[in-house]
Amino acid sequence: MLRWFARRLLLAIPVIWGVVTISFVMMHLAPGDPARTALGEKASDASVAALRHQWGLDQSLPLQYVSYLRQLVHGDLGTSVYYHAPITSLMAQRLPVTLSLVVLSAILTMLISVPLASRSATHPNGLAALAVRLFNAIVQGAPTFFIGAMLILFLGVRVAIFPAGGYPASIGGRAWALVLPALTIALGTVPIMVRGLRAAMTESYGSEYVAFARSKGLPERPIRYRYVLRNAGISGVSILGIQVGALASGALVIEQVFAIPGMGSMLMTGILNRDYALVQACTLVFGLLVVVVYLGTDLAYARLDPRARLS
Repeated sequence: MLRWFARRLLLAIPVIWGVVTISFVMMHLAPGDPARTALGEKASDASVAALRHQWGLDQSLPLQYVSYLRQLVHGDLGTSVYYHAPITSLMAQRLPVTLSLVVLSAILTMLISVPLASRSATHPNGLAALAVRLFNAIVQGAPTFFIGAMLILFLGVRVAIFPAGGYPASIGGRAWALVLPALTIALGTVPIMVRGLRAAMTESYGSEYVAFARSKGLPERPIRYRYVLRNAGISGVSILGIQVGALASGALVIEQVFAIPGMGSMLMTGILNRDYALVQACTLVFGLLVVVVYLGTDLAYARLDPRARLS
């Protein structure tokens, strides 16, 4: 197991390097000048040239890339030219917010998907299964920001159960404010999770061990939870791990819609203001997050399925 885990860590290194390289190249190929954006359109060419020299933007692209890699090796993410603060301190403030949002979205995804998939697999030709398929089609066809706007309109304005936006100072207020954006992100992942769990549960219902349990006279409820859901949970863990990237990308948009001060809103601010160091640091952190979750998913899969440990 340790040898397998070490090999997975080694394979993660080129992935992280690829994320760093692609984000660096994409930002430098994007139109616009960070120095001109910082000083304004009315700034003189001499002032812009002086600021570009101060930031090292007048160097060739390979030299800038080598300098950036050298900073990363020493743990220096740089300084944000927009916020005028070290990016490390900005990450310490924004990253816990986004992580809380992603974790809550994953929890809500499972809380919604498991009952829907269970009901749909238990009665595949019933009215409930038809309603689940209709729900999946509607939710999957709607953009995430549209779902968020509708939830704000109904649950945040008309019913006024949840706050329509913002991030309060108290811990309880923050947790309550994250429910609506987390639900918005979760609804975008629920259809994929429901289909995967339903297929796994349908396969389990047709297996020999379920037929043997029924032959012993076990009721349907213990069979469903002890045999069917337990084996379908292996597929659920894999699907949820794969969808973490979708949850993180959904946070980029939803944090803007609900005015949540997380990594997503900071990344969008960096992109709009051509803050190279900030965008590259946010991309690196998101890439590390996905890689760590994938490693955790592999470990959980090996823990749940003995066949994976044997292979």
